[in-house]
Amino acid sequence: MTGPAAASTAGGPLAAKTLRIGVLTTSDRASAGVYADLGTPEVVAVLQQMLATPFVPVCRLVPDEQAQIEGQLRALVDDEGCCLVVTTGGTGPARRDVTVEATLAVGHKPMPGFGELMRKVSLEKVPTAILSRQEATIRFRPDGTGALIVNLPGAIKAIRECLTAVMPAIPYCIDLVGGPRLETNDDVLKAFRPKK
Repeated sequence: MTGPAAASTAGGPLAAKTLRIGVLTTSDRASAGVYADLGTPEVVAVLQQMLATPFVPVCRLVPDEQAQIEGQLRALVDDEGCCLVVTTGGTGPARRDVTVEATLAVGHKPMPGFGELMRKVSLEKVPTAILSRQEATIRFRPDGTGALIVNLPGAIKAIRECLTAVMPAIPYCIDLVGGPRLETNDDVLKAFRPKK
């Protein structure tokens, strides 16, 4: 993997000091090299535009195998220390679309509002948005801090649409589970935090 999506692919001392965001793309064909992985660089580019807080993207590309997806999600949260993990791909009704099942299997607290909002926004564009099953969940580490895992569809155009819809709520969600403070780029969108 090359380009901005490959900014970080391994853990180490940096993991404890730098804000890290995981990007997990699930695709049988992209992981086998049949075609280029376009999802990962798109997610990273959109996040870089939306977030004012510097972060290191920790990127993974795996086939549509539930055990592998679960393993990578656990590693991104528990070992890499990501406060947010964004997945793309594997949210449809096909037999091998298992990203949602893997996400819910590793999560401790489902966050159904994220999926509901993303489908609502996508449904304004295409009627087939009702076929998308994306979810979100919180995974807690042994120290009690949590990370938010959000499923995005695999369609490149839908990545920006869905992240634009849910990003205003993501920084406060991460606050509530003991994660680092994320600031958004107000020229792109503004995060919502309750006034104290």
